[in-house]
Amino acid sequence: MTKHIFITGGVVSSLGKGLTAASIALLLKKRGYKVEMQKMDPYLNVDPGTMSPYQHGEVYVTNDGTETDLDLGHYERFAGITCSSRSNYTTGKIYSTVINRERQGGYLGGTVQVIPHITNEIKSAIVSMDNEETDIVITEIGGTAGDIESLPYLEAIRQFKYEFGFKNSLFIHLTLVPYIKAAGEMKTKPSQQSVGILRGIGIMPEMLICRCERPMEEDHFKKLSLFCNIPEELVIEEQDVANNIYEVPVELAKQGVDKKILNFFDLPENDLDLTDWQNVVDTIISPKNGSIEIAVIGKYISLKDAYKSIYEALTHAGISNSVDVQFRMIEAEDLEKENGLDLLKDVDGILLPGGFGSRGVLGKLLAAQYARENKVPFLGICLGMQCAVIEFARNVCGMESADSTEFRPETKYPVIALMEEQKSILNMGGTMRLGAYPCNLKNNTWSLDAYGEKAISERHRHRYEFNSKFREQLEQAGLTIAGTSHDDLIVEIVEVKNHPWYVACQFHPEFQSTPLKPHPLFKDFVGASLKNAQTKCECDGNCKPQED
Repeated sequence: MTKHIFITGGVVSSLGKGLTAASIALLLKKRGYKVEMQKMDPYLNVDPGTMSPYQHGEVYVTNDGTETDLDLGHYERFAGITCSSRSNYTTGKIYSTVINRERQGGYLGGTVQVIPHITNEIKSAIVSMDNEETDIVITEIGGTAGDIESLPYLEAIRQFKYEFGFKNSLFIHLTLVPYIKAAGEMKTKPSQQSVGILRGIGIMPEMLICRCERPMEEDHFKKLSLFCNIPEELVIEEQDVANNIYEVPVELAKQGVDKKILNFFDLPENDLDLTDWQNVVDTIISPKNGSIEIAVIGKYISLKDAYKSIYEALTHAGISNSVDVQFRMIEAEDLEKENGLDLLKDVDGILLPGGFGSRGVLGKLLAAQYARENKVPFLGICLGMQCAVIEFARNVCGMESADSTEFRPETKYPVIALMEEQKSILNMGGTMRLGAYPCNLKNNTWSLDAYGEKAISERHRHRYEFNSKFREQLEQAGLTIAGTSHDDLIVEIVEVKNHPWYVACQFHPEFQSTPLKPHPLFKDFVGASLKNAQTKCECDGNCKPQED
């Protein structure tokens, strides 16, 4: 029977349930078990697709075209798990299913209630992950213990424990043990109260993972064990890691978290080999090639989570090139100000990520032009690719008014236009070109050099595309069409000739990058940026050649 782990959070939000869940999944997979993961989000939106990046962070897209919570990115990056529509459920999704069934007469006139109908639907979502091949399912419950929005999920997993057997499911509670500077001590009371909230609704955590800034003392473990009714050996310390998030699995393994979970389920421990993962951590801590700085020019820079997968993919590429990648995070609108381009001075590479709407587009166009003219390695993604095409059309092809119909519907040169199949769509949620699509790469391109194979598959999230009516004109001016859809109708990748490395793609390569397998485009982009940094003259070209 498939075993289930439920991870809840307490005291405060943003404790890192997703990272903890992903780290546990990695350790269990390394011990030979088939693990699946899912996230239950308590908000009423059906999915995060229409939510502002300022509120929710990035929207992570799965292969099957589901717009999901960014924690699924952690699941895939850490554990190498391929997520799907069954990996993320929201309250909006759960309630929509129940209400639609009621409208169709599915409840035979019965009164529809939170218990049992909503909780039954939540349990159905949980067991949708079960199959003969899956050994363990890890389900992260969003929100914080005590939130009214999370109560149906907590009630559902309480019922699940009783219905599926006490030894078939494990409750892990992630909590905070804060350090009070004025008192000079750490406090366990918030964690005790958080566990008390769960116990009050019938959930008895069997393992407690404690986030903390500094090491816990023996007295803290004893007190938490006593007041939370949890064996002391199952009170786990999760101290803030010193260097990077990829240290978390290593630290949990040192405390035998994976062993204790398998012992709870009466499953064989098997061997654990973290050599490859430890190499990742060691390379991040001590890169051989120093550091480089990449400018990331976005529309939502003030919230780092808005580009979470971008930063992680750059870090992965840094690992493969043994270089520390530093980020110069620049608001696109700041480049539009007087002397705004000074913000790009001395960067080793420029990356334009995705986004929607006209705000900041001029800044992105200026960045694309700066990278092209100053021979700075460049990677454009989604809107970043569209801006690269618009800039090229305006400044190389002489199409001064070239634009996207998203920003200027009446433009004379709509080099970026709404996809034909999008023109009849009215609903905004879940209706873009979403998920994995095949792409064929062209010969003699940086893209083919990076991937090493002509047929690839990448994840998309967009409504607008390269307008093929201008394809021949742009190619004649020097723009290389490096990748197209399988039928050659949709332009997926463009490159600029006579440049050290200038690639822009319509898809989102960051969603398929992991620390153990960095994405090819990011790997080569960072490699080109490293080469750029290494060949820079320290005197900015003002020095005289040295005499023999």
